[in-house]
Amino acid sequence: MSDWVRVAKTEELPAGSRRVVDVDGVAVAVFNLDGDYCAIEDTCTHDGGELASGELDGEEIVCPRHGARFNIRTGAVAAPPAYGAVATFPVRVEAGWVEVRDDRWD
Repeated sequence: MSDWVRVAKTEELPAGSRRVVDVDGVAVAVFNLDGDYCAIEDTCTHDGGELASGELDGEEIVCPRHGARFNIRTGAVAAPPAYGAVATFPVRVEAGWVEVRDDRWD
């Protein structure tokens, strides 16, 4: 089981922003969608490129390399060329800190 990893204080991650952190060797992108924090693996399932620097369009992130789109809340593919979902991760706010963990191996 992985431990919770601090991402940022809530005031450091305002609505519409994102931050990438390392969680047990996995790059995880954490987003603030109007006060709702969501986290996905920062790797496009189409070609392995990073996602976090892409355009944020509502609840979707657009891969900056080839335009694949993913729903940040669910990890589901919203548009090709990707066909596989990205992993999502639990996020919590604890004592003013946004925290994330990788629970895939629990």
